[in-house]
Amino acid sequence: MVDQAETLRRTPLSRDRILRAAVALADAAGIESLSMRNLAQDLGVAPMALYKHVSNKDELLDAMIDLVVAEIDPPAPGAGWKQSVRGRILSARQALRRHPWAPLAVESRNMATPGLLAYLDSVVGTLRAGGFSADLAHHVMHAMGSRVLGFSQELFDTARDTGRSGAAADQPSADMPPEMAARFPHLAEIARAAAHDDGSVVGPGCDDQFEFEFALDLLLDGVERLHRQGWTSAHRPG
Repeated sequence: MVDQAETLRRTPLSRDRILRAAVALADAAGIESLSMRNLAQDLGVAPMALYKHVSNKDELLDAMIDLVVAEIDPPAPGAGWKQSVRGRILSARQALRRHPWAPLAVESRNMATPGLLAYLDSVVGTLRAGGFSADLAHHVMHAMGSRVLGFSQELFDTARDTGRSGAAADQPSADMPPEMAARFPHLAEIARAAAHDDGSVVGPGCDDQFEFEFALDLLLDGVERLHRQGWTSAHRPG
């Protein structure tokens, strides 16, 4: 009896099949595992067979990124700008959590991929449709930074190791060694106070999803206030 893996190997090679296999490989073993040789081995083909469908690893990474971006939910029909932007960003975050290598791949590119550009363009379009001036929308996108793509560059973000190697990173302990706590008392204090969704201190580390949404909502509330005030960059201090 032919198993599923063998059936997949017998499926004719195509660009879509290559991309999905590449995403699965990066999901399982991290972005550092991705090579044309390893990918060809997973697909059961000679490495040269891949080059009929993708020119090189750079093209492969770009197409993989766009495959992940395609998982982001479209704007909610009838939603206001704030609800729509928030929903799409949280959808982007869920997509990137399914593919922890994706933020590293995005950061490695010199130019945004077509899929990324389309997504960013649609977010700006949502702001403009919500009455934002081009000036304010420009500054909002800068303020959001990578957060609009569903990830943020946190201090000491050990979770990035999962995207590199595929191995889950251990959460750092909330308890500093006594000598470190004495030297840096304020950092020790907030480390011990790391709260989770319900506000309780139930263990070491932070709730990454809560922290992401907390910062996102702070930004969106501030943006909403500026929008209501009719803010423009001409109002900024000299």
